Amino acid sequence: MKKITPFLWFDTQAEEAMNFYVSLFKNSKVNNIQRGPDGNAFIVSFELDGQAFMGLNAGPMFKFNESISMYVHCEDQAEVDYFWNAFIANGGEESMCGWLKDKYGLSWQIIPEQLGALTGGPDPEKAARAMEAMLKMQKIIVADLQKAYDGE
Repeated sequence: MKKITPFLWFDTQAEEAMNFYVSLFKNSKVNNIQRGPDGNAFIVSFELDGQAFMGLNAGPMFKFNESISMYVHCEDQAEVDYFWNAFIANGGEESMCGWLKDKYGLSWQIIPEQLGALTGGPDPEKAARAMEAMLKMQKIIVADLQKAYDGE
């Protein structure tokens, strides 16, 4: 067991959210579901691509906010599109600069690896153009970043 495991507070949807997340990420699995006397999930544990998570159904007192997010490193535009579309479907909500909220209110950053190379490249003028383009995007579009970087 790892020393640190993100622990997510849900109102009543911990099991549903866990199953949704596990369905999206390769190398993921449900580890355990502890049920209360009513038969409903109370605590869930699962792995997303090898990273352990726990979820708790504890009522509506606390909601997720943008001060915590899950960062998803994507290899290319196809992977960005896959995660972006899955997370905003059925009640998710787009934000800016690669951020979104899923239908449970949890914030995710869906970021292609090319973003860092283009916005932090060695040519400050090119990097600034890529950064300016990124700041106008919701979902990150690698081709548009590259065009901005290249001055097109």
